[in-house]
Amino acid sequence: MVILVGADRLGNIEDVLKERGYDDYLHIAGRKPSTQRKAAGAVAHARLMVLFTDFVGHNVARNFKQLAKDHGLPFVACRRSVVSLSQALDRLQEDRCAGCGACPAGSQSGVS
Repeated sequence: MVILVGADRLGNIEDVLKERGYDDYLHIAGRKPSTQRKAAGAVAHARLMVLFTDFVGHNVARNFKQLAKDHGLPFVACRRSVVSLSQALDRLQEDRCAGCGACPAGSQSGVS
């Protein structure tokens, strides 16, 4: 499951997630404090948290980022657009691959 924070509507975001293998998601608008409690309960089942920065305030962003960090959940912050989300997910994958060392790309993490 992916926890999506921010935005009133998702548009084509759902399609991007499905293309990346994320079939299930929980969308939280983030406007009400009660929604933060809802996310706290769902974070145990999540594989990723995505925060749409153009739809939430700084305090909400900080709280959700800390929630993801506390649970060891990968966290991505981006604008609510298909391109921005795709780029953020690409960077996340590159970061994961660079640290694993299982493939030639991972073993070339800049260390000589």
